Amino acid sequence: MHLKAADSAADVIMLDLEDSCPAAEKAGARSVVIESLNTLAWGGKVLTLRINPVDSPFALRDLVEVIPRAGGHLDTVVVPKVESAGDIAFVDRALSALEAEAGLETPIGIEAIIESARALRDADAIAAASPRMRCLVFGVADYSASVNMPLTSVSGHGEADGLYPGDPLHFVYSRLIMCGKAAGLQVIDAPYGNFRDSEGLTRAAGRSRALGFDGKWAIHPSQLAELNRVFAPDDLEVERAREVIRAYEAAQEQGRGAAAVGGSMIDQASLRMARDVMRRMEAVRAKETPPE
Repeated sequence: MHLKAADSAADVIMLDLEDSCPAAEKAGARSVVIESLNTLAWGGKVLTLRINPVDSPFALRDLVEVIPRAGGHLDTVVVPKVESAGDIAFVDRALSALEAEAGLETPIGIEAIIESARALRDADAIAAASPRMRCLVFGVADYSASVNMPLTSVSGHGEADGLYPGDPLHFVYSRLIMCGKAAGLQVIDAPYGNFRDSEGLTRAAGRSRALGFDGKWAIHPSQLAELNRVFAPDDLEVERAREVIRAYEAAQEQGRGAAAVGGSMIDQASLRMARDVMRRMEAVRAKETPPE
């Protein structure tokens, strides 16, 4: 799986020591992760390590064994089942000590998975708990269990159920995005469980993008192309952004603080949205252009 991940079109690769790894296999999995980090050609991908929950017998050992031996290859550590800012502070302190021991000069970032009602309530404090924080990630299955939502699909990972007249997680998404963006973080949506349901994936990803998520985890390589398509600005969006920027700049030259495009008023908020589209477009193009 690590070899396939390294050759994939994913932006970020997460090497998982948590849910995909049975308790009896934790020690062996750490050795495999260390070897993969040190030996595989990852092609410039962002590399992350998902450790076990900090209240488990495994999390500290995950950090102590992997960081000194392969931490120089890691961009972030993913912390699952975060319950409080204290969980992030624990990982922050441990990383500081282990980085110093290993002589690592670039700090390793932290990604926090929000997977419970308590974590969602305190998401603002979690987001601001450490300067290492890079993003908040939604863990839909564990969150649904924490609030006693019914199991309406095999995986519990975001498939539509039709039981509720609306989106039962809309408040969750909105609060998570608000807390993450207020702290200057990216916010990433949970994976879509049924990797054979391409139409469902497109709907779920489109909803996430519309609400302000920066991306969505993939649970299978077959989902990557569609996720990359949905979260990248399309030609119409880019042209609309260019039109807004041109109109606003022309208005500024004439001493006006607002302008009209196609009968709609645009102002500085419109300009910020347009510039964000162009920033994302440039990032996509930079990813698609191989280095010389």
